Amino acid sequence: MFCPFCRHPDSRVIDSRTSDDGLSIRRRRQCPECGRRFSTTETASLNVIKRSGVVEPFSREKVVSGVRKACQGRPVTDSDLAILAQKVEESIRQTGTSQIDANEIGLAILTPLRELDEVAYLRFASVYQGFDSLEDFEDAITILRDERETSDAATEVTEEPAQA
Repeated sequence: MFCPFCRHPDSRVIDSRTSDDGLSIRRRRQCPECGRRFSTTETASLNVIKRSGVVEPFSREKVVSGVRKACQGRPVTDSDLAILAQKVEESIRQTGTSQIDANEIGLAILTPLRELDEVAYLRFASVYQGFDSLEDFEDAITILRDERETSDAATEVTEEPAQA
């Protein structure tokens, strides 16, 4: 790391702290040549490989804008979308890879979007997964209903009061 003041090719790390979201590290450094201090921020790069083969940096804003279209007219706030984008980025980063296909991002969006709003999920899935017929919608709705019934049944079992 070059000193920004004297261009000395080395520096000493004095302090390191992770950011609030845990995705970057802030380091306080000191130059051994001139003694001045400066800060650096380190982040792990995450790149998206698009269908055309172009590689570009991952963008939460692109996730939000893509999902926002599916959420039009639904009770979903900008804050909900920001949290969804953060969940998507975290799940992608957990894979440990520095490059990911755009298709994988779409798949990573589906689960948190289903938890957020089922109608928006169906809209997004219909475009993303290429629904071609009413049967595709019916199948997706059947899966959602079955999962909801299973979840409701599990909730009822855990909420029954203990008898004395």
